[in-house]
Amino acid sequence: MQVFWSVKGGSGTTVVAAATALSLASSLAGSSRRVLVVDLSGDLPAVLGVDGSGPGVADWCAATDGAGPEALDRLAVEVADGLRVVPRGAAGWAGADAGRVVELADHLGSLGGGGETVVVDAGDLFSLVPPVGPPTSLVGSLADGADRSVLVTRACYLGLRRVGRVELRPSEVALVSEAGRALDRHDVESVVGAPVTVRIPVDPAVARSVDAGLLARRTPRSLLRAVAAAS
Repeated sequence: MQVFWSVKGGSGTTVVAAATALSLASSLAGSSRRVLVVDLSGDLPAVLGVDGSGPGVADWCAATDGAGPEALDRLAVEVADGLRVVPRGAAGWAGADAGRVVELADHLGSLGGGGETVVVDAGDLFSLVPPVGPPTSLVGSLADGADRSVLVTRACYLGLRRVGRVELRPSEVALVSEAGRALDRHDVESVVGAPVTVRIPVDPAVARSVDAGLLARRTPRSLLRAVAAAS
C-alpha cells in the first residue's frame, strides 16, 4: 500500500497519487494484479476523468448498519485496464463511525495479499481536518501499515513549517520542483527528516491534462517518468 498526503492545499497530492496509480497499472499490464486507488479527499475521479458522483468510501464509513467491507469493491469505478478508483462519495467525513474507520483501515491493509495494489490519496492533513477531511486515525493507520508513506510538497517555507505540526511522519518525500525557489531538496530533507525519492518538475502539460479531466488518457511523460522510478 502507498499513501500520499500533504500539509498544504495545492501541493499536488492528488495528481501524484493518480500518476503513481496509472504508472503501476501500466507496469502490471498482462498480470493478474490490479491497482485500486482510494480517494479520501474528493478530487481523484475528476482528475482521472471518471464519474465519482455516486456513493463512496466516506458513505460506507457512515453506514453503521450497512454491508461489510466487501461492499467497497462494488463502489469502485473503472478508470482503465487494471485500474479502479473508489471515490470519497457525497457524504463527506462528518458522519464517519469510528468502528467503521478501523474496519476500513484493516480491509485496505489486507488487500495487498489478494492481488490488489492499493494507492491512497489522503489529501491535505493540515487544513482539511475532520469533518471536511478524513479522520486522522484512518490516515495514521493506513500510513503505519503502508509500504510507502509519501509527503507531497513543494519547497515552500509556509508548507514545510507545518510538517512538524502534524503527527504523521513520512517514509519519503515527493518534491514538486519549481524554478526560482530559495529552498532546495536538501532543505526539504533536513526539515522533513525523510529522503526525497520523487522529483516532479512543474510542467504545463500536467495542468492541461488535469484541467481537461484527461490525466488517465493523456498522462504527460514527464510525470510518468518522475513517479515510475520510485513506485
